[in-house]
Amino acid sequence: MVTRQRDGSGGTGVAEPQADFHCLDFRRAKLADPARLALDARAHLAACRSCQAFARQVDADERRIADALAVTVPDGLAERVLLRNRTLRQGPAWRLIAVAATVVFSIGLGLATWLPAGHQHFAQFAIEHVLHEPDALSSRRLADAREFGAVLTRFGGEMLAPVGTVRYMKLCPVPGGTGWHIVLDTEHGTATLLLIPGRGRAAGSVAAQLRSLAATARRAGAGWYAVVTDSARSRDAIDAMLQRRVSWRI
Repeated sequence: MVTRQRDGSGGTGVAEPQADFHCLDFRRAKLADPARLALDARAHLAACRSCQAFARQVDADERRIADALAVTVPDGLAERVLLRNRTLRQGPAWRLIAVAATVVFSIGLGLATWLPAGHQHFAQFAIEHVLHEPDALSSRRLADAREFGAVLTRFGGEMLAPVGTVRYMKLCPVPGGTGWHIVLDTEHGTATLLLIPGRGRAAGSVAAQLRSLAATARRAGAGWYAVVTDSARSRDAIDAMLQRRVSWRI
């Protein structure tokens, strides 16, 4: 939590509780622009040890990426890349390759920055995440069934039968790193599916309800998945469907 304090003139200087800025806000800001943080984000960082560890990991990843890019470019490489890109764009494979590479990086970041936390927190976190991003339920982004299949595969899930129509997919900050925020239209209604990478082998599932939303978090694949819907009935039906139609490597 960020705090502010008043100076002698009655103005605000630095420290009165700022309850609307949380770890999720900081991690979203840090991932969006690692080199530049707003005042609220810097104040939160100064007071939060878990976000300090997260920031150090993100900064280390940024340095590794910068070092990897700091190479001499051979003559003619740009032309060869553009030519190869035009060739690949004649088919859908290039998009799957890009998504797969992104998933590998996101899972690696999640595993590397994992902070100990019981899976019992993920159902509540999932609801809070959905409440924090209401536009996802009415937006379209990366709505491609093949990309969704690639994401599931990299996360340790094998789709045995269709689970619905993908409306939205986006990488988002989750506890310990970066995961996938997915919106599906299913035969049991619309659901948000969060894929949260992480260590640990806790079994079973945990449910939560907050405001008008219900969620279940379950150990699966490279971490946990959480299903969020507008009722406990549709949540349970969609969770059961995922258990039948996706084989999760645990």
